[in-house]
Amino acid sequence: MIKDGVIVDTSVLIDFLKGTEKAAKEVTKLFQTNRVVLTGIIIAELMQGIRKAGEEERIADLLTGVNILEISTPLWIEVGRLSSSLSRKGINLPLTDTAIAELALENNLTLYTFDKHFTQVPNLKLYPL
Repeated sequence: MIKDGVIVDTSVLIDFLKGTEKAAKEVTKLFQTNRVVLTGIIIAELMQGIRKAGEEERIADLLTGVNILEISTPLWIEVGRLSSSLSRKGINLPLTDTAIAELALENNLTLYTFDKHFTQVPNLKLYPL
């Protein structure tokens, strides 16, 4: 896997695409060092949010050459286990976010996100904001 890989969550990519200063600077650095990792869930969320002509092409350009990790059946089982474990503690994350968290945990990756609920996932490494 990618040394020092960082899963860049949808919340961050949206700000990056909008040109928000902090996200643009940090994500650009990650792209330049080939550390960005995405998964199908994040790609689908980006596509779901398209509102204007030209955005699809920007997303396609963004995905060119990026590191993609898919979620295997055994990993989906771990996603279910993590979701159940969190739920027993009163923590209810969307299943999509639980899958992203588990992907990061299983591959020893850092997660760059603006979504605060990820702080509730034990042992998840978060990119410093």
